[in-house]
Amino acid sequence: MAQLRQDYKEFVSRQAQVIVLGPEDSKAFEVYWRENDLPFIGLPDPKASVLKLYGQEVNLFKLGRMPAQLIIDKSGIVRFVHYGHSMSDIPKNVEVLELLDQLNT
Repeated sequence: MAQLRQDYKEFVSRQAQVIVLGPEDSKAFEVYWRENDLPFIGLPDPKASVLKLYGQEVNLFKLGRMPAQLIIDKSGIVRFVHYGHSMSDIPKNVEVLELLDQLNT
């Protein structure tokens, strides 16, 4: 999430809304967001409802949910999906920002 925070203004300048979902309950999520002063939206998904909807992988041998990044356009169409194979398998912000630029043209 530090990576997202670092370039948050770049995402906003491209009319993107950053939303992070996690397995924690609402109380734990609220505490984490407050303690880390995150500028984007965080939504708890303890029952994995959204995880299942978008096909995010759970791998108990790798500490739970694998990272997933999606770009969903204003019409609700998924335009990009990256399912990570490890906790460090996350696209660089520059790659995602370039995709947003392409979608915005």
